[in-house]
Amino acid sequence: MQKPNIAILGATGVVGREILKISEELNVQFNEIKFLSSAKSAGSKIEFKGKTYTVEEATPDSFNNVDIVMASAGGSTSMKFAPEIVKRGGLIIDNSSAFRMDKDVPLVIANVNDDDLKLHKGIIANPNCSTSQLMLVLKPLHDRFTIKRLIVSTYQAVSGAGLAAINELTENTKAKLDGKEFENKCFKKPIAFNVIPQIDVFVDNGYTKEEMKVVNETKKILHLPADLPISCTAARVPVYNGHSEAVDIEFEKEVTPDMAREILKNSFGVKVIDNPADFEYPTTYDASGVDPVFAGRIRKNLAFNNGISLWCVADNLRIGAALNTVRICNKVIEMNLWGRGK
Repeated sequence: MQKPNIAILGATGVVGREILKISEELNVQFNEIKFLSSAKSAGSKIEFKGKTYTVEEATPDSFNNVDIVMASAGGSTSMKFAPEIVKRGGLIIDNSSAFRMDKDVPLVIANVNDDDLKLHKGIIANPNCSTSQLMLVLKPLHDRFTIKRLIVSTYQAVSGAGLAAINELTENTKAKLDGKEFENKCFKKPIAFNVIPQIDVFVDNGYTKEEMKVVNETKKILHLPADLPISCTAARVPVYNGHSEAVDIEFEKEVTPDMAREILKNSFGVKVIDNPADFEYPTTYDASGVDPVFAGRIRKNLAFNNGISLWCVADNLRIGAALNTVRICNKVIEMNLWGRGK
């Protein structure tokens, strides 16, 4: 089988470096590989699979003879380079929000809606981090019981806002403990010892863009009816890594906690930790640095008919970004959906 030429766009960023690490872990097959960044980071060195590579500045010509681009360089960069990649016969797997709701761009969680990959026209979108972990939990339950109503509350780590946000949590915490003044820049409120009920900007309906991403992306990925009721509240918490979610689901069909627990135990990418009597339930400590979405606190929802409530946790830099990007890349290669392989 012919192997693709691969480029990683945004290779020196937090998620970009995670893509490198996971590409090595999952043994992505390639003919040639290159690492691209802004002019600021160009010239730096990257170690990958025992070789040293020099990071190049991304320009349109960087994508000549490149088959697959794994991109995590921000929406404006993706918007700039995606047409150039497609024009040259390449495929971009984009980790930004630039194309997620474009009707001609498949929004994919690997092993959830792989068939949608066949619809790509040169661009595949990777969902928002909080949506990503949720889909691996919801998909097997939806297949069995059919979702009727969904309410999600997310508790999101600062790493989802980038390196500057990680540093702000550290410096804000130190200042607070030392009794010093601190000027927050990444967040609208101090993040140390605080919970901020805002991620991204507010929109006309009173929700934030982050909350509406969960609503709209869930419907697109699971092919749910446009009028199916979904609500989300997203909060930023003073945790470095790992998003947590409280999920309340009403189904069309009868369901019990034991039924849901058994299905999730046998589902791809999900690990169940659910024995509250012995204080066994998932936390961000369990999820940091590993692949599974952890589910627990699975119980009957007291407000819904045929309802289940659960708690799920995942490493947002992995399943929420880099891991799914690399898994999609492997699926594209496996399914022979890249340019020169067609």
